[in-house]
Parts: sequence; structure tokens; C-alpha cells
Amino acid sequence: MFQPQFVYAPLPARVVFGQGALAGLPAELDRLGAQRALVLCTPEQRPLAQRIGDLLGERFAGVFAEAVMHVPIETARTARAVAANLGADCAVAVGGGSTIGLGKAIALESRLPIVAVPTTYAGSEMTPIYGITENGEKRTGRAVEVLPRTVIYDPELSLTLPVELSTVSGLNAIAHCVEALYASNANPVTSLMAQEGIRALAQALPRLAAQPHDLAARSACLYGAWLAGSVLGSCEVALHHKLCHTLGGMLNLPHAQTHAIILPHATQYNAAAAPDAMARIAAALGTDHAARGLYRLTRQLGAPVALSELGVRREDLPSVAERALRAPYPNPAPLTHEGILRLLEHAFDGFEPLP
Repeated sequence: MFQPQFVYAPLPARVVFGQGALAGLPAELDRLGAQRALVLCTPEQRPLAQRIGDLLGERFAGVFAEAVMHVPIETARTARAVAANLGADCAVAVGGGSTIGLGKAIALESRLPIVAVPTTYAGSEMTPIYGITENGEKRTGRAVEVLPRTVIYDPELSLTLPVELSTVSGLNAIAHCVEALYASNANPVTSLMAQEGIRALAQALPRLAAQPHDLAARSACLYGAWLAGSVLGSCEVALHHKLCHTLGGMLNLPHAQTHAIILPHATQYNAAAAPDAMARIAAALGTDHAARGLYRLTRQLGAPVALSELGVRREDLPSVAERALRAPYPNPAPLTHEGILRLLEHAFDGFEPLP
């Protein structure tokens, strides 16, 4: 008989989901009592940021368009100073994980409330996890103060996201769900959400790749990304995320592409130690093998499958393995330098994981 025993503490985020939801942004600022909003984005998304500024009218304090991958500490400090100089009492982070991560870095020290408007499937908007890179090392942590107060999911905003970025962003979201299924603090609620997130994304991503303007497919991907972000915010992460954080911080690799490459191999590393999670992953993918199913989905989507495609050198791998063992995250399978190095070598070559 099923006798659950667990702790589940859902995070206090307000979610507004649906086509055209961006139009409700001024009302969401009203709920927060915000009067001046600084809009954060990457340089490429400045036009969208300006569109949001036009929507905000008199409450638009300006744009900070310098968000970059892995949130360098210097960028975070500059953004905090700009927000203070402009008298901003709120930040609107529009974009993917880089921009929302910058918003979190601002909130970490200033406690400035953040409204997130995600345009990718990274899921960072639903988590209290932050990451800041200093001297080539990415430091991560959890603080409820960085959690966006409101998240506006509008699938129309993802229409401009190119297919190649949409697919790797979706695979990044699947990675959050995979690790939630074997997390040290997993529970029945998060496991249901994680399995559903994998199912939704695995079904929608090929449709999106075939028909980039299919708004229903993009809505389904955004739904899966919301589930993925929610479980990432509630569950501990493990080896997969540790390796991606290490590779990103040391070698400045693109975040989502790195997740896409590492995921099948990290899943295989944990396969024997987490059989129930593997069964759920395989069921959600509609396959009989979790790691192979993830690898084949990655290939089907045309996403990168080898670290060598990102410019990693084979001689980089031993130092990555060594650093990944510093302050390791909880993981189902024991962590060894030899095992992690073998995983990285397989990911470097891009071969299908062995059973």
C-alpha cells in the first residue's frame, strides 16, 4: 500500500499564463505598488524591452540591456547601480535565463522586486536559485528573496526565438524535470509535475521544430517549462547541473546547449541508482530507455550532442572533472573522478549512451 511521507513547500510566486498575457503587465505592477520599473534584457532583445517600456508609460524608468550568460558579478553590480540611480522600485526581466538571472542578482542585495517575462524555456523564473560568476567560477545559491514576485507567460513572445534556441532551451527544461525525479528531496507532487513536464516538452518540441510559428506547440513548451521551473525551485539538483555549472563557469559555454549535451550522459550515470526515476523518464518520452531516449530526442531536434561542437578541448576534461567534485551536489550514484571523467569523455565524443 502506498504510504507517502514527505515535505512539500510550494514557493510564493504568482503566475499569469496565456496568449496576450503581456498586456496585463501594468496591472501586475499595480498589485506590487511599483511606480518605476527598470526593464532588463540582453542587447539583442532591446526592441522588446522598448516595447514593454511603451506599455508601461510613465512608470518606465529605462532599459538595462547588458545581460549576458552566467551573470558576471561586474554586470550585476553595474545593474544594481543603474537601478538605484534611476530610482527604480521594480525590475522587469524579459528574456531567458541570462536576463532573469541578472534580475535575481539585483534582488539578492537590493531586495528590488522582480517581474519575470520569460521568452525561452529556461525555467529560472520559477526558482529561488541564483548564479553569479566571479574569476571564472560560477557560484550558485538559494534565497527566496530572488524569486520573481510575478511571472507572465505569454507564448506570443517566444515566436521570435529561433528554432535552434527553442529546442536547446526546451531540453534544458527537460533536464530540470529529470533531476527532480531523482532529487534527494523529491516528493510525489514534484514527481508528477516533473513527469508531466517531460511529456509536454518531448511531444511539443518536435512540433515546434517542424512548424516554428505553431502557437499551440509554443504554448505547450511554455507549459512544460513552467512545470520544469516549478520542480527545479522545489527540489535539489544533482550531478547534471553541477557539471553544467562547472563547464559554464570554467569555459564560458552556452548554457542551454551544454545542458542538452550533458543530460543523456548524466542520466545514464545515475541509471542504476535511480530505477524508478528512469522508468518515469522513459514513460514520459514514450521509449524503453531513459538516457537513450533523451539522446535520440536531442538528435531528432538537431541540437548539439557533443562538447567538441562547443569548442571544448579533450585536455580540458580532467580539470572540469576535478572541479566538479568540489562541493558536489547530492547525487543518487556515488561520485568519482574516474566516473565523471568517463561521462565527460562520452559527452565530448557525442556517442549514444551505453546501456
